[in-house]
Amino acid sequence: MSDVIVVGVDGSEPGFHALAWAADDAFRMHVPLRSVCVVETWPYQIPQVGGPEWEESLTMNARKTLAEAEEIVHERQPTVEVSTKLMTGTTATALREQAGDATELVVGSRGLGGFAGAVLGSISMNVAGQVPGPVVVVKAETTTVHGEIVVGLDGSPACEPALAYAFRQAELRGSTLRAVYAWSLPFAQAVGFSRDFEALREAHQQVAEKQLAAWRERCPQVEAIADVRCAHPVETLAAAGDQADLLVVGSHGRSAISSIVLGSVSRGVLHHARCNVAVVRAQEAPAPA
Repeated sequence: MSDVIVVGVDGSEPGFHALAWAADDAFRMHVPLRSVCVVETWPYQIPQVGGPEWEESLTMNARKTLAEAEEIVHERQPTVEVSTKLMTGTTATALREQAGDATELVVGSRGLGGFAGAVLGSISMNVAGQVPGPVVVVKAETTTVHGEIVVGLDGSPACEPALAYAFRQAELRGSTLRAVYAWSLPFAQAVGFSRDFEALREAHQQVAEKQLAAWRERCPQVEAIADVRCAHPVETLAAAGDQADLLVVGSHGRSAISSIVLGSVSRGVLHHARCNVAVVRAQEAPAPA
């Protein structure tokens, strides 16, 4: 994996919020930052608006957006090495190409089109889970620091890469890690108010603790809390994210169709969470030994 963070900018306020987040993370990770601006075209490389004069205007304004992005990074994090990249094409495709094997890709949750015509908001669902590294969707700029990272946990190997990323973020920030494990009663038991509820709760608690054990040993400096609840996972994760600096979820990473790649939980979290969300592909990293 290349030691570079890639961030998409489009001249909009959400795009610059993503840039600020990426600059701070590049500083924490001690890696360079690459700002990418895309002059948007329709599929099959047909220009969005006809005429060479208009295309030239879009290109000039994209260059201005990148120059402004470079200035913002230098002012915010002077020690971060920053480069810029101007591309033409469809935004999601261009950003996936640039992300490649980057440390992470950062995008805004929504955009206004900006000078370059690249609408970041329309691509967050089309890049999350579709590049090897984590994709961070920045919802808004905030000055509040909660000191907590939240990660979704389900006891399966599929969420190990999300755990790896979440522990790293917690370690870099000196934050607590809250691993949320949400489970639900089988229908028959829910209807009958099963007397085995406590036994089920304890069994799920053990699953969560077992999965966290290896990571606690690997990252002893991170305080990791197993937060096990009988509740809907999307609602529980979104609510936990309200008191977090970042919410991390895993994705299946098995298809180019976003709804299949993301799965119902990660897709639901992207829609409903009010905090910044990182989506990590299932095969992005191995579990600890």
